[in-house]
Amino acid sequence: MFALHDADNEPTRRGTGPRTPPIWRAMLAVDTAVVRLAGRLKVTGGLASELRGRPLLMAANHIGVFDAFVLMAACRRIGIAPRFLLAGGLLDAPVLGPALRASGHLRVDRGKATAIEQFTAATEELRASREPIIVYPEGRISHDPGLWPERGKTGAARLALAAGTPVVPVSQWGAHEAVYWGTETVTGIQDVLPLARSGLTAPLRRPTFRVHFGEPVELSEFTAGTPGHAVRAHAKIMQAITDGLVSLRRGEPDRPRFHDPTRPTDTRSPWRH
Repeated sequence: MFALHDADNEPTRRGTGPRTPPIWRAMLAVDTAVVRLAGRLKVTGGLASELRGRPLLMAANHIGVFDAFVLMAACRRIGIAPRFLLAGGLLDAPVLGPALRASGHLRVDRGKATAIEQFTAATEELRASREPIIVYPEGRISHDPGLWPERGKTGAARLALAAGTPVVPVSQWGAHEAVYWGTETVTGIQDVLPLARSGLTAPLRRPTFRVHFGEPVELSEFTAGTPGHAVRAHAKIMQAITDGLVSLRRGEPDRPRFHDPTRPTDTRSPWRH
């Protein structure tokens, strides 16, 4: 059985290892305090000892603007300090960008001429990494009305096959209750107010954040570069994430209880059966 860890108790493991940049350790500590203030964290599953200290890809569903903070706190709970595959805009942002770059996060700029070079660099980084790298295969917060995972893209599967690394599915639920989705672009204060109002009231509402680390997805039947293999590997990864989500949202099988009026609901998940 998977162990259940409660945010109000001491975690079972502390420390993120000597390879973790000091600035990232500090950011993870601050993040844990923020998540603890915003709600209650429950973590199930974990990471087997044979998967620690080696190249590893973690693939998570994307449910809200606060879920990366929850993922960071959950990973710290089980004693790992993952890096993220981030959009270039975040890494170029003032103040935050330099801190993220110093923390060792990887860059991806979709649709740009440098995408192939970045994929090659990310593959090499993943092969050499001794901490997990987290990706969001969906590429955006889900627009499915039930907040089930979207179809997503094959990038994570292609990266794992090219690097020859295991993939651990990570399912999460509850982070969408902390902060509203908001808007695609911020043009003024009116776009920020819904996020601010929801975020500031989260400590009063105390939502429960649930994160489940699943067993590695079996991808040995697939090889990099073989036509159709990345698509099939992607489907297995997304299905594993979806399967892990079922028990986290028990009682909310069709629609989230928490209604976010700002989130688009114009797509349908192909993974929920």
